[in-house]
Amino acid sequence: MMRYVTVIFFLLVLTQCTPSRAWNGSVVRVVDGDSLLIKRDKKVYEIRLYGIDAPEYDQDYSNGAKQEVIRLTAGQTVSVEPKGIGIYGRVIALVTSQGRLVNRELVRDGLAWYYPRYCLEQPLCRELKTLEKKARQARLGLWRANDPISPWVWKHSRKPSASSARFRRRHGRFSYRR
Repeated sequence: MMRYVTVIFFLLVLTQCTPSRAWNGSVVRVVDGDSLLIKRDKKVYEIRLYGIDAPEYDQDYSNGAKQEVIRLTAGQTVSVEPKGIGIYGRVIALVTSQGRLVNRELVRDGLAWYYPRYCLEQPLCRELKTLEKKARQARLGLWRANDPISPWVWKHSRKPSASSARFRRRHGRFSYRR
């Protein structure tokens, strides 16, 4: 009997961990190039676009990526296909507007990077990688710059390191700069 209870419990947990089916909602606001607020049944969800990473606020092309998401989704009912929940509680998802996958369009237009660390679904991730390569070769969007820095490298380089914090502490200048 205990074995059956354990199996049933495991199956219930497993079904709660799997992404749900696609749903439709209206875009309330575009937060940045890879985040949107989408309303469904009187509840607003923060959505993070799956498989891509757009420039951060203080990076070149940040506004261009945001404006492209606005252009693709403004006044539209969009389809959201959840892939999971991110570490900040956002729904990680594919978003389709007017038959166009927003995630794909941003990479294709050179306004976002394919994000290999978190893009695990094939064949979509292979396609995003190929689209990024083509955008680089055509020098589209952020690829016009000589050596654009990916957002994950940008964020890491802007955080204070442990060694710099130790230096400031030893020399009477202890503060974490943001």
